[in-house]
Amino acid sequence: MSLRITFDLEEKDLAYFRTAMKRAQESAKSAAPDDVIGRAEAMIEVVQGGNVPNFVSQRIGRVASLVDMLRDSEWKLPVQERRNVLSALSYFANPEDIIHDSVPVLGYLDDAIMIELIVRELKPEIDAFEDFRRYQREEASRNRDPNVTRDQWLTQK
Repeated sequence: MSLRITFDLEEKDLAYFRTAMKRAQESAKSAAPDDVIGRAEAMIEVVQGGNVPNFVSQRIGRVASLVDMLRDSEWKLPVQERRNVLSALSYFANPEDIIHDSVPVLGYLDDAIMIELIVRELKPEIDAFEDFRRYQREEASRNRDPNVTRDQWLTQK
């Protein structure tokens, strides 16, 4: 048996989460990008390998896409977009966020909400990256070189 709970977050509620994100971004400014990415990857592994609610596991793939976006040598994000993605990941790099991740069932609720906010904010970048990855897979399936760069992909579009 499952229990479905739905709720709406008002603008003032979202403002609270945006403030928390800004705090995380400020504290991450002094962190090395590889540290932020590494901590986000560690959180993804914990979620994927753990007993977490479906509402979290269904969303964690979006965080993985952000990490992949930064790690992909062919994608080469422009500097400002890279900063935006790193800032977004900084929240997930902190296990002691709004609701400590160790709290059973609810520990990742704030992370799930934050994922939704980030996906909305970075939707154009995420969609473009996913299109790029799809294009690479299609090229590979045609026995062509899948290692096209972002610029080559944009030229082909």
